[in-house]
Amino acid sequence: MIEVIAAIARWFQLAANMTLLGSCVFLAIAGSSNNKLLRPWIGRVEQIFPWLVVSIVIGLLAILATSAAQATGDLAKALQPAVWLGIIEDTRMGHIWAGRVVLVFLLFAVVLYLRNSIRAHWHYILCAIFATFPLIAGSLVSHTAAEEFSFVAVLPYALHIVLGGIWLGSLPAFLILLVDYLKKENIEKLTLDSDIQTLKRFSSLALPVMILIITTGILVADRTFDGHYAALVATPYGWMLSTKLALLALILMIANNVRSTCLPTFTQARGFDLLSDSAKKMRKWVKAEYLLALILLLSATILANITPAKLAVIEEWPLPFRFSIVATWGSTAVVTQVWLGFAIFVMGIIALLLSRLKKWNLKRSIGISLTLIIAGFAVALPPLSIEAYPETYRKTPIPFDAVSIAHGATLYNESCVACHGPQGKGNGILSRTFSTVMPDMLTEPHTEEHTAGDFYHWLSYGIKNTDMPGFADKFSVDDRWDLVNYIHALSRGYQARILTPEVVPNKPYVMPPDFFYGTNDGTSGLLQDFRKQESVLLVTFSWPQSKDRLVELSQEYSRIREQNTIILAASIEEIDAETRQLIASEISFPLITEGAAEIAQSYSLYRRTLSRPDFLGLGTIPDHMEYMIDRYGYLRARWIPMADQNGWDDIDLMVKQLNLLDQEMQILPLAKNYVD
Repeated sequence: MIEVIAAIARWFQLAANMTLLGSCVFLAIAGSSNNKLLRPWIGRVEQIFPWLVVSIVIGLLAILATSAAQATGDLAKALQPAVWLGIIEDTRMGHIWAGRVVLVFLLFAVVLYLRNSIRAHWHYILCAIFATFPLIAGSLVSHTAAEEFSFVAVLPYALHIVLGGIWLGSLPAFLILLVDYLKKENIEKLTLDSDIQTLKRFSSLALPVMILIITTGILVADRTFDGHYAALVATPYGWMLSTKLALLALILMIANNVRSTCLPTFTQARGFDLLSDSAKKMRKWVKAEYLLALILLLSATILANITPAKLAVIEEWPLPFRFSIVATWGSTAVVTQVWLGFAIFVMGIIALLLSRLKKWNLKRSIGISLTLIIAGFAVALPPLSIEAYPETYRKTPIPFDAVSIAHGATLYNESCVACHGPQGKGNGILSRTFSTVMPDMLTEPHTEEHTAGDFYHWLSYGIKNTDMPGFADKFSVDDRWDLVNYIHALSRGYQARILTPEVVPNKPYVMPPDFFYGTNDGTSGLLQDFRKQESVLLVTFSWPQSKDRLVELSQEYSRIREQNTIILAASIEEIDAETRQLIASEISFPLITEGAAEIAQSYSLYRRTLSRPDFLGLGTIPDHMEYMIDRYGYLRARWIPMADQNGWDDIDLMVKQLNLLDQEMQILPLAKNYVD
């Protein structure tokens, strides 16, 4: 119940704020300050301004009360001032709420000034500007709260809500104008011309505003989905957004009817009866548009408080198929059919535009254009579809880390090598006996074309019409996800073969495994703990073969630290306590004593280079490798002494690369710790 009340409170204050903003914009468009007739409708619009501000304040108080009840889990505390004060002082939401209240009182002062002064055109503009401030502040507590606080992050949300206010809030003033007009039996031509000009100005503004609303809405949705567009079909957020889009489509149809049919009829009508009939018809449609707009605003309010799509968990995909350009685009037949469908779709859009120019009747216009558009989709989409499963979009509960990959490697060697081969190329001993060709999971983009959930389903239940069995009765859920991580590590390791000892500036793309480590000096943590703080030079070594190199790094460690970089060293082989102590006495940087085996094993998958692909047989693990991982979690460079002739044995070259990483700003989001 409290969630329902909270949603209504947010919707109520938002509707009031938007109405005030849009009404001020409408009056500014009317240019009524220089009109000697100063029609009564302007006064009636202005009369609601103070009440709108009061409504905003009431809504904000209700939001604070419901937030108190939700935070404490006790409805009785919703009206306790002490709880309110705690929220205001101790939470970001409370700080923003207090700022919104201050902005609303400033808005109230402007409204009072407007009510008690001789009207001027700039008064309405000033009031509209102050009405935008609470809306912008309110956008900070929606899904922007889960993102990094910055101007770029907030701007699309703020513009979307302000533009929505200009459109939605103008509709009541539009209606008041029509109602005021219909109450008159006789109307002066000067007043009628002024009304018509006002409506035309609003109509001219409404189209670009709606285009901008749709544009900013797309930007906000893209930020909210973050590539996980499957959530549109399989999550509450997606369902609510689909409802919102359906309402928007209906509103756009009504708005188009008002703009292209009702308004021209009104402006061209002659005689009071015809004018009155056309005004009544337009009022009916604008009423419907405003009612739907309020419902759309309610759905948007609910949407802003639902877990966003990029964070939502799709436990079960409801469809037997999904669309994937990556998995299907390689076929010439697919490309041809998709472009053919796109051409038909464009023909439908052209037909729609042509119908406006040629003034076709509604049935002909919609019939032809809609048929072509639907036909375009019917031709283009089927070849882009592939089979999907209930688990297709399920997110892995196991991080993509060294422990998981190492365990997955063990399971793979026990149960998968005979079929898939030691390196996943599909060349196992039994592969020649199968009726189907085994996939190459190492060099082919198999993991790019399918989701982690697809692999989990196949590992659980097998692949129909193939020789692939299911392992649900043999491996636990976590075991299967560990295998998924290992398969992805194989593929990522091969893709990383283009890495060299030199950093390619501003080109992060390889996401290495995370790992837990414990060191000889008693420190411990995760690789991701260094994010936004320091780069990491990870060294996997053999003893005593790597002794000279470790000593060299130790001697140069102060220079390396100056580049905001820490060295972590992990032994490839198991070493006893005495050897660990000996190594620790030779170096001045942390020696990993806990988790070293898993780290070395998982990072050995990143050993391949363009000149040394190493995908035959069991492969050869170099006895020494070094990896540069930047502050944002991306593997940026790698040196393998046995494969790279010119490398970090030149310490000056190494320091130069580390300096490049230290100077580089964040380009992509932080590297993911889970496979998709």
